[in-house]
Amino acid sequence: MGIADRDYQQKAPRQGGGFFSQITPVVKWLLITNLGIYFLDLFLGNPLRNFGSFTIQSAVFGGKIWEFVTFQFLHGSVGHVLFNCLGIFFFGPWMERWWGARKFLIYYLLCGVGGAVFFTLLVLLGLLPGDSLQSPLVGASAGIYGILIGVAVVAPNLRVALFFPPIELSMRQLAIALMVISAGSILLKWGGNEGGEAGHLGGALLGFFLMRYPQLLGGDSTGEIIRPKIFSHHPPAKLRPRSNVEKSQDTAIDAILDKISSKGFQSLTQQERDYLQYVADQKKSSQ
Repeated sequence: MGIADRDYQQKAPRQGGGFFSQITPVVKWLLITNLGIYFLDLFLGNPLRNFGSFTIQSAVFGGKIWEFVTFQFLHGSVGHVLFNCLGIFFFGPWMERWWGARKFLIYYLLCGVGGAVFFTLLVLLGLLPGDSLQSPLVGASAGIYGILIGVAVVAPNLRVALFFPPIELSMRQLAIALMVISAGSILLKWGGNEGGEAGHLGGALLGFFLMRYPQLLGGDSTGEIIRPKIFSHHPPAKLRPRSNVEKSQDTAIDAILDKISSKGFQSLTQQERDYLQYVADQKKSSQ
């Protein structure tokens, strides 16, 4: 069972603060930044895109290494930026809760860098057209593909309903389908966006690698993907008097859930994980 089935991952958002108060902090600022930069650049006549787009010629051979990061916040059209923002909005919170805010941001940006690196590698190996040396690469898609793969690893059975085609898939099935589409587009020249698909595939591959070896992002992780046993926290009915033990237990649980929200599940100590499981077993036996 994946982390998607845990009740603490499905807690109702806190009330107040408007739309953006209901999503995780880094995801919120990624949305604001991507939309803000796009419309500012559009208003100014695209100087930011001209400065920060990734090209192999300028970033690799010209030393403009900042382009490995800046291209991730630039987009070619309204549809492009809105579609990418939807991907961040729907799937980003899962990864931010898993990693915690700081590690999630690093993970997201590294997946974007991985997309640019993989694109460069395929061009230099001759698997993409030679004129791709000058082709600009823009968009958050590589980082988003990293997020999608991350969610597929953490919650493989999470169900996703697609608008087009109108079907429902598990995250594992969706991840596999996207990888097949990207690989097929590169090898068989489908769609004419081989460079973009190379970026997608690169972000996804690095995302999977980081999920398999999370210690690369720092911390005391053992390198394993943690899938805790099911935990459900249901406070006692308000009409029943609550004992001091129950109040103390709920306070401890709230503190642990706040830690998960701010730093990610992997930040928990073994003692905290054991305590969550102990409380879950107690509640299951009392039902």
